[in-house]
Amino acid sequence: MIAGLATLIEFVFAPPTIALAIGAYLNVQFPALDPKHAAVGAYIVFMGVVAPAFSFSNFALNGWAGSDVFGAPAIAGMFAAIPFAIWFFLAIEGAAMAAEEAKDPKRTIPKAYISGILTLVLLAMGVMFFAGGVGDWRTLSNINDPLPQAMKAVVGESSSWLHMLVWIGLFGLVASFHGIILGYSRQFFALARAGYLPASLAKLSRFQTPHRAIIAGGVIGIAAIYSDGLINLGGMTLTAAMITMAVFGAIVMYIMSMLSLFKLRKTEPNLERTFRAPCYPLLPFIALVLAVVCLVAMAWFNTLIGLIFLGFMAVGFVYFMLTAQLRADAPADAMLTGL
Repeated sequence: MIAGLATLIEFVFAPPTIALAIGAYLNVQFPALDPKHAAVGAYIVFMGVVAPAFSFSNFALNGWAGSDVFGAPAIAGMFAAIPFAIWFFLAIEGAAMAAEEAKDPKRTIPKAYISGILTLVLLAMGVMFFAGGVGDWRTLSNINDPLPQAMKAVVGESSSWLHMLVWIGLFGLVASFHGIILGYSRQFFALARAGYLPASLAKLSRFQTPHRAIIAGGVIGIAAIYSDGLINLGGMTLTAAMITMAVFGAIVMYIMSMLSLFKLRKTEPNLERTFRAPCYPLLPFIALVLAVVCLVAMAWFNTLIGLIFLGFMAVGFVYFMLTAQLRADAPADAMLTGL
């Protein structure tokens, strides 16, 4: 229940954040367009165009939490940046939610994970270095469209390169947006099918899609989008708060996944597994420790968001306790029972 609800929070709050970024990209192309009304190829174009203007002195300027020398504030800044670092890779686990639609999930899902993570590592490092080295990185630190703004500083706002980046980047954001919508709809559907959420969310349309689950997450996302600018949580914009909220959900899910891995290896050593955990138990243990460190750091530097997250989890737990009959009446899940 904890892992399922945490994953749901992660996937529900990610799409409105991406939607706001899509709006910001459109706002660069059409300045009169309100962002509220409104990925690989874009990054490659971005890095190729701004690379000649890269300067390490710009990247390192005031690089220690606004200072040129290392000190205690820099350590605090590193931990405060954790949710935004994790955001680079957020929802990559959504690949597993397409397992029921995949023809050969034992082979294709691991390939999707590995190729996706390698791609993200390379592009995340490239974007971080090049965007931070073309000028004063502090001007990009609190906006939804840092890549177009960084390129604009190099080539000007009338450059065709800038407009190309905006449109390619927009397609990348839309692809990510749709992928996470698929993820949250499957999460709503799976929890409802297992009796953790109202059974109506597990209904399928005549096209065999969980349309009610898609709409439920969409309603929450639209409400969040139109709350941006009206709500300020802990001194951060609602966009930053939603990123942090989604990362809280992701980290709790990571911790529960690692704990489940250790427990199942102990209690069900002969269980057929469709995946391999490399370097078990060392790497899973390292992942567990890092996830706990990240969770503690995020709770320390984002106390208000952490309390709101706990509030969501508490509401979910109360609902869980009140709906035991739903789970008793739910059909057995063939994915779990092996039937």
